[in-house]
Amino acid sequence: MSEKLYRWLLRLYPSHFRHAYGDAALQLFRDRSRHERGFFPALRLWLDLLADLVVSVPRQYRRVQPALSGASALRSAAGTPSFYLLDNQPPRAGALLLGAVLSLAGAAASIPLSHLPIYRPFATPSILVPSAPGPAATGVRLDNAERRRVIHSVVANLKEHYVDPAVAREMQEGLLARDKAGDYQASEDGTAFAALLTRHLREVSHDLHLEVVYSRNMLPEISAGPSPERIAAYRNAMLARNCTFESVRILPHNIGYLKLNSFPEPSICGTIAKSAMDSLNRSDALIFDLRDNRGGDPAMVMLIAAYLFDHPEFMYRPGRTTPLCWTESPVPGNLLAHKPVYVLTSSRTCSAAEHFSYDLKMLKRATLVGERTAGATDVGVFHRLDDHFGIGIREFKSINPYSQPDWAVTGVQPDVKVPAADALVTAEKLAQTNVRK
Repeated sequence: MSEKLYRWLLRLYPSHFRHAYGDAALQLFRDRSRHERGFFPALRLWLDLLADLVVSVPRQYRRVQPALSGASALRSAAGTPSFYLLDNQPPRAGALLLGAVLSLAGAAASIPLSHLPIYRPFATPSILVPSAPGPAATGVRLDNAERRRVIHSVVANLKEHYVDPAVAREMQEGLLARDKAGDYQASEDGTAFAALLTRHLREVSHDLHLEVVYSRNMLPEISAGPSPERIAAYRNAMLARNCTFESVRILPHNIGYLKLNSFPEPSICGTIAKSAMDSLNRSDALIFDLRDNRGGDPAMVMLIAAYLFDHPEFMYRPGRTTPLCWTESPVPGNLLAHKPVYVLTSSRTCSAAEHFSYDLKMLKRATLVGERTAGATDVGVFHRLDDHFGIGIREFKSINPYSQPDWAVTGVQPDVKVPAADALVTAEKLAQTNVRK
C-alpha cells in the first residue's frame, strides 16, 4: 500500500524527470521502508516525505538553487537520505493538492491515528567551512567541452589527493572509459551530471564522503572564509533547535538519557552541551541516543567525551593526528568519568557520531546497542573544480592505534545487536542491571 502511494506521488513530476530519477527515488523509498519499521519510524518516513514535498515545490516555483558549499558536499556524502525532487518544469496546482492529500493518506494508512505523537523535526546542521555564495548564474546547460573539463579535473584531483592511490587509479580509469564510450554525452543538467559521476565513483570506492557536486550559483574561491551571514544563519538555526539536543532527562533508576541528533560547533553550542552534561552529572549510568545523529563537528565529540574520562584520553579519527585528538579531561566537578555508558546506534548513525561510538567502544568505555552504523568517515576536503563544480575528497589516512579497522565503509558494529527501535529499551535494562550490581 505504501509503495503504491509513493508511486502515485512520483507521477506528480514531469515524465522526463520520472524517467531520469524515478527508479532511484523509488529504491530510496523501499530502503527506508525496509529499515524504518514500526510506529515512530513509519511516522517519520511519511512526515519526511510530506515535508520534502512541501519544501521542494516552492523551490520549483521560485527556481532557486542555493549556493553550494564544501559543508553541504560533505554532509551529503554522509549519506543522508532525501526525497527532494527538483526539475525545470513546475508542477500544476492540482498536482500539488493531490500530493499533499496522498502524503497524509499514506501516513494515516500506515499509523494508527489514536497514537499520533507530537512531531519535532531536528535537521542536521551545516558545518561551516571556507565557502560563500558567489554570483548567480541561470540557464546553464552543459556542453561536451564542459563535461570533459569536469571529468578531467575530477581525475586530476583524485590522482593528487585521494587517500588510496590504487582505488584512485581504478576510479580514474573507470571515468575515462565511460567518457570514451559516450556514457556522459546525454548529461546536460549540472546536478544530474554530478550525481552520475558520484554514483560511478562510489561504485568503485564505496566511499560515502566522495562526492561531485554542482551549484547553479558561482562557487567562490576556497580561500574565502564563511560570510557573517552564513555564520549568523547557522547560529540562528542551531539555537532555534536547541543545538539538536533533542532530549536530556533522567530515566527511572537514575539513568541519564541524552538524545543528540548532530554534533554542532562548540563555539555556538558549547554552553548548551555543557549544561546538558551538567544536568546528568549525578546519574548512575548514561545513555547517549545517536540513532538519528548524522554527524557534525569533531570538536563537539571531544567536548562531550571529555566528561567520560578522569584523564586526557586519545580519541582516534581518520586524518591528521593533532593535539585536538586528546580529550580535555578531567572536567572540573564532573562525576561521570566512571559511570556505565551506553550508546544507541542505527544504520542512520554516521560521520562524527561514528567517531564518538567507535572510540568509546575501542576504549571499552561504552557499550553500543542497536544496529551497525552507516560507515561514513568524518574527514573530507572540498576542492573547487571550476565555477560550478566541486568535489569532496577524503585525503588522509592515519595509523589506527586500535585492533579493529575504523568505520569507513564498514560502519561500527554494536556490542549488543538489536533493531534500532528496540535499542533504548534494551539499553535501559542493561543499565538497570549494571546499576544494581
